Order: sequence, then C-alpha cells, then structure tokens
Amino acid sequence: MNQATGVIFCLAYILGLISTAVSWGRYGILALGITVAIALPKLLRKYTKNSVKVTKKRRSRQKENALEAPLDAREELSLLEMLPRAKWVWAVAGLLAFLASVYFAVRSPQPAIDDISKLIPAGGNTQEVAVTVRGRVASTPRLTRSGRSQFWLETDLVSEINGGEGGAVVNRPVSGKLYVTVPLLQATGLYADNTIAVVGSLYKPQPPSNPGAFNFQAYLAREGAFVGLKGRQIDWKREKAIADVNRVNSQTAAFLEPSGMQPSKIQAMRQRIVRSQLSQLNVPEGPLISAIALGKQAVDLPYNIRDYFVQAGLAHAIAASGTQVSMVLALVLALTRRFSKQLQFSFGVGALFLLVALTGFEPSVCRAALMGFGTLFALVLSRQVKPLGLLLIAATILLLVNPLWIWDLGFQLSFLATLGLIVTTPPLMAKLDWMPPAIASIVVVPIAASVWVLPLLLYVFSVVSPYSILVNIIAAPLLWILSIGGMVSALAGLIFPPAGSVLAQLLDYPAKGLIAIAQYFSQLPGNSVAVGQVSVFQLIALYSLICWVWIGGSSAKDSVTDVTDIRRKEEKRRKPEAVRGKNQEKGKGKKGKSRVIRLPVFSSAWILPLALVGGISIIVLPAWHVQSSLFQVTLLATSGEPVLVIQDRGKVALINSGDENTVRFTVLPFLQQQGVNSVNFAIATHGHLGLSSGWGKLLARLPIKTFYDNNAPKQIYRSNNQEFMTAVQSRQGVYFPLETNSTVDMGATRLQLVNAEIPVVEFLVGNRTWLLIGEMTPEVQKKLAATGTLKPAQVLWWSGKTLTAEFLSAVGPQVAIASADEIDPETAAQLRQSKTQIFWTGRDGALQWTPAGGFKTTLESEENQTSFL
Repeated sequence: MNQATGVIFCLAYILGLISTAVSWGRYGILALGITVAIALPKLLRKYTKNSVKVTKKRRSRQKENALEAPLDAREELSLLEMLPRAKWVWAVAGLLAFLASVYFAVRSPQPAIDDISKLIPAGGNTQEVAVTVRGRVASTPRLTRSGRSQFWLETDLVSEINGGEGGAVVNRPVSGKLYVTVPLLQATGLYADNTIAVVGSLYKPQPPSNPGAFNFQAYLAREGAFVGLKGRQIDWKREKAIADVNRVNSQTAAFLEPSGMQPSKIQAMRQRIVRSQLSQLNVPEGPLISAIALGKQAVDLPYNIRDYFVQAGLAHAIAASGTQVSMVLALVLALTRRFSKQLQFSFGVGALFLLVALTGFEPSVCRAALMGFGTLFALVLSRQVKPLGLLLIAATILLLVNPLWIWDLGFQLSFLATLGLIVTTPPLMAKLDWMPPAIASIVVVPIAASVWVLPLLLYVFSVVSPYSILVNIIAAPLLWILSIGGMVSALAGLIFPPAGSVLAQLLDYPAKGLIAIAQYFSQLPGNSVAVGQVSVFQLIALYSLICWVWIGGSSAKDSVTDVTDIRRKEEKRRKPEAVRGKNQEKGKGKKGKSRVIRLPVFSSAWILPLALVGGISIIVLPAWHVQSSLFQVTLLATSGEPVLVIQDRGKVALINSGDENTVRFTVLPFLQQQGVNSVNFAIATHGHLGLSSGWGKLLARLPIKTFYDNNAPKQIYRSNNQEFMTAVQSRQGVYFPLETNSTVDMGATRLQLVNAEIPVVEFLVGNRTWLLIGEMTPEVQKKLAATGTLKPAQVLWWSGKTLTAEFLSAVGPQVAIASADEIDPETAAQLRQSKTQIFWTGRDGALQWTPAGGFKTTLESEENQTSFL
C-alpha cells in the first residue's frame, strides 16, 4: 500500500466519523463511497489521457535541446495524478467510512440496564431522588463557579431514601458514571481512585431551555453520564457509608473495606510540582504558572483570570497543549544528544508518557505526544519526518482509541491549529524573510494558527475577538518565558521542591505582566464581536476558501516560478535575433505559461485578497440580512425576574436582565447567537428588586445606548442606581428614570409603565398588546380590575402565581405565559375554561414570537404550542 492509498484510508475513516453529525450520515457515506468507487477511476483515467496529450503537444512545440532536462526536473505529479486508479481502493475507503460510523455508534455511551440513571422515572420527571451512592472517584475534584467541588464518580452501590419504587432500596448494585458536586470543604483531601459514599439528590439533566445556552445534557452524554448528583456530604469511613446488609457476600464485604484516602503516584507527583511552584508565589500568579506548565487540570485557576484569558484570545495559554510537549522533547533530546539514538528514543518516550499523565490525558497533549513519538521513531530509523502525514496518523490513531473525540472541541482546535502551523507558517515566514527569524515567528505563529481555528470558533461561539492576534503577538515573549520557566521549575520541583520554588519565584513578574495584558485587552470596548449563528454551510465555505489559498496559491506560485526559470534558460541559449523574432518567441512563452499553470483562474497574488473578501462576505452578508429584516420577540426562560428581548430590524430592546448568573449563562449567550453587539433600549421594570447585579455584568460586555430604570422603590437602592448611571454614561449611554404612566417608544414597539410599584407594564408589539404583571395579592388584583386600570391584552405574562377570576375577566388574554417552573392549578383551570393558550418556561423553555410564525417553544413537550390546558 503506497502513501496515497494510506492517506485515503485515514481520511475515509475520519470522514465516516464526521458523517455521524446527521442521522442519515452512515448510509449517505456508504452511498458516496459506492458512487466514488464506480465513477472516479474512469474520470481519473480520462484526466490522465488528456494530461498526456497536453504534455506531448507542449513538447512538440518547443525545442528539444532547451527542454529535455528542464521538463524532467520540473514536471511533478499533480494532486489528481497521485490519486489511485484502482476501484478496490475507493470501494475499501467507502466501506471503511461506513464502518467508522458504525464504530462510533457502538462506542457512543448508552445507559446500561442497571445504570444509576434508571432510578429517575422516565417521562420527563425532574423530581430529585435522595440517595446514598458509593463508588470510585474517577477524576481530581475541580472548583465550580458556584464555589462547589465537582468530580466524576464510577458508581457501584446505591441506597434510595425516597425512591421511585415506593420504598427505600438498600445496597442496590448499579453502574454508570455520575457527575457529582459537593460543598468545597467536603471534597478537601479527596483524590482520584478513592472509594467513597456520597449523600445527596439525583437529578436528570435537561436540554437547554434558551437558545444559545450550554447543553449540559449533551455534555454529560458525551462523557458517559446521564444523571447528576447534588451531594451534601461525603462519608469517608465504612461505618458511615452505605448500609451493609449483604455481609455474607464476600465480594460486597471486600468492596466495603476502607480504601484509605491516598493520592496515586501520578497525583502525588503533580501535587509535589504544584506545591513547589505555589509556595513562594501569590494567587493568581502561582496557579497561572502551574496551569501554563501542566494545564488547567492540574490546578484551580480563579475564574476571573480564566475569563480574562478567554475574552482576550489567550485561552490556549492556560490549557495543556503541544507547546509543553515540544519543549520537554527538545529538552530531553538536548540533554541526551551525546547518547545513542536508542537511548534518546527511550528517554524521549518516557518523558512523553510522564507529561501526558501529569496533564491528565488531554486530547491536545495526546496529539502532540503521538507526533513526538513519531519524530523519535524517525530519529531512530534516520528517516525524514513529514509533519502533515504525521498529523494525519496521530489523528487516526487517537480517533481509533476514542472515536468520540471527533466532536471534542479541544481535539478539533488542537489539530486545526497544528495544521495551520504546518502549512501556513512556511509561506508566511518566507514573506517576512527580511525580519530576524525569532521576531518573524512571533508574528507568524499566531496568524497561522488563528486562520485555521477561526471558522470553527465562529461556528461554536458566534463571537470573534478582534484583538486576539495582536494580543498573542504582544504576549508571545512572556508566554515563552513562562512556558520554559514553568517546565524547568516543574522538573526541579519534582526532584527537589525548594529548587522549584526558587525558580518559580523568578517568574512572578512575567506572570503579573501576562495577567495585566489579558485583563487590559479583555476590558477594551469591542473585545468581542458577535457575528450571529454560523451555519454548517458557512463553515464549509470558509474552510474551502482556506484550502483554496493553501493549495491553489502554492500551486500557482510554483507553476509560475517554473515557467520563469525555463524562460530564463531559453533566453541564455538563444542567439540574438531580430525584434520580430523576439516578439514571436515571447508569444510562444506566454502560450506555454497558460498551459503549465494548474489553477489558471487567478494568480497567486490575487488569491489571498479574494479569499479575505469572500470570507468576510460569507459571515457579514447573511448576518446583515437577518438583522435588517428580523422582527422577533424572545421571552427567555429564567428562574428569577422575567427577561424579554425584542429585535426590531437591527434595534434591540432588553426588558430586565436577571442576576449576574442569568446574564452570564442566559442573556449574553442568546445575544451573541443573534449577533447583537449593543442594546438600544434597556428597561428595568421590576424596580422593587433594586437595580439587578446583572445589568453591571451586561454593561461590561455590551454598550447600552438608552437605559430606563423603574425608580418607584425605596431609597436604599439609590446609591447603586447612581453608580450604574455613571457607568452607563461612561460608555456614551443615556440614563432615564421610569415613572408611572411613562411611555417609551422603541420603533415598532411601545412600552407604557401602568403601575411602577407592582409593576404592571403594557407592551404594544406589532398589532398585539402584551401585559406584564408582577406578583400581587388577590385583593390588589380585584382592585385593579374594579378600577378599570387594566386594559384588555392579547398576551398575559405573569409569574405563574394565583390569578383571580376578576383579573382574568378584565384582561381577557388569548395567550398566557408564565415565567415559572409550575403554574397555579386553579389559574390553569380558569384559563383552560376560557380557551386561553398557556405556556410556561419550566415546561416549554424560552418562547419566540414572530408576526408570521406566532409562538414557538424551545423545548419539546407533550402538549405543544397549539394545545390548550
């Protein structure tokens, strides 16, 4: 099997895994393989015949003595000419792609019969089940944003306290992986491979309730878990653990023996390094150095520092990557250069295994380790390394071990960035050959990596960081210092901790400088630009443009260079002739040039500018068209105050924001998905809650042009309002107080604050009237209905609490929407009797309304949006 065939088989396997993105992909890839096996060999043979004819004609028209040597030297096989003509190769490739999709389905996690998720009744029941679960800790505990500790637990036994079977179940054997969170102090001293029992409540993860929100359910499924456990306490001793009613069973008795809370050897080495680096440094400088050296899995980096690095485009700096692997491998080879190749190979492989174990078997590190192993293997065999082929082999091996990594974002970004460095760095370095190589590499490496990962980042996050390349160029010297120094101090700390502490202390100021750079750029206006939701077709088009620049540009450049060399040689051999003869020869040269270039559409000088314009157009034009024509009202599913977003042909109005977590996990992801980069109108209607902390979080990310605040409540919130007013004005916004009967004109939408205290807010959206009401007692509802303050409204939006018959009769809604997990049964009965359509966010998720499509729900439910309760 030659190299071309091997490349085809590897690409077929990867393509088969990618085909699992759609339900029919398995059969589609099989049909594609059959079609290619039948048609492609014939097309390739026809292309070869035509190519041979063209070559013969070109040779017959040119002088033999001028072209004999040059033709042999310059004529290389094109991409199409290298492809195999045998039908069996393409048939096997198609079959391999089909088997890859089957292999992916086989390896995809599915709950077993005795999986712990079976304890939660089917049918969408989200009721928590109180249990005591015993099992083995499968990961190092991590700190969450909520201040709890999280780890994975491989379950073995469970005792239900209020189980779904009507009574307590003791020591039931179970299997499956569990996502566990416990109070921080409960997990202190806990290590992977410890056997523990956790008391808490099982819960079933739900799909995202809001557009653009994180899909926690899919994340757990990819990790092989289907339920979570909100733990309250960890029982460390056997006496406090799960009740042992099967002591006669020797296997169970042996399982219940105390295991001792001790770290493994790898964990002990990792702790030795981290403690050595943290002993003489403060937070966050110390954790940052450890994260750069060993990856963020080795240490809990504060979340505000993580956010700075992510927003500034430096997220790769605090994640385990190939940089650490390349540095370790270079260090080992430098120290063992006087030894034999076999010893160099042994030391190098040992160092790679140790580093992969210390960093936690991250996909990016595994990829770099495999490529490093290939480099060492080539060193022993005295063979030349082909980075592109090595990258393809590494990807295939890793996906054979774990095919689910094909949809792991870290895996995808790692391989795309490495591909960019391999194929894009050389031509860029050639363009900057007038600069010192060290300085040129600082400029080229961020550009080469960013070009290849940018389309995927746009597709996943719908956001681009305009400063990312500039930040990476500025931060590159500090990153190199911290990476090299961190690895050296880690090695020293592993051998002799005091020495590692001294070396790590020398990195204090570089760490502070890197944090300052990330913080500064993350807080600049426009540090992230939302481009809206990028489709799969846009993603494919962007990568097609990148491949066109890579393949087409290099081919055109090489061909033109070859023709120029030939013409120069011909000129040297020619004897002086008349001007007419020279003109004729020049004309022949032009004809020859047009035949040699493989991609004659554009020259290499025009490919890059055209690709840039095309790439920008692929992203900007669809987003502009959607923004300029969209009129949509979105009621987000929130646990606190109600939040509404109105998109009116490029103008955005936001009604309420919720708390800081609501903004971070609900409001901002939705606005980014919609391509919103500024809020035209922001209105805080629920003034009795005070100025929500979420507004400050939102203002730090997006400018607010006009802010309306309900000033009805008490004076105790005045200081907060004054501070926020200053913040709005500092970003060229305008702050207005909102009083009772105030009216806000927002283009096609008009808002009137009917009552500021409750509050009662009336919206005129298109030709529909919406009425938002806060919580109020039945007496207040009857009073409002009697006084005639309430006007009839087509859409009623409330908290899901009790509504009186008088109130409902006065409003007469056609649609009732509750921002709540449940609604009052009596109110639901009254609405059902009046044939009112009912939605609530706990069941339906976020709601979106358009004039043409009406209401659409985010979550599927047994009773859809056309049903009545």
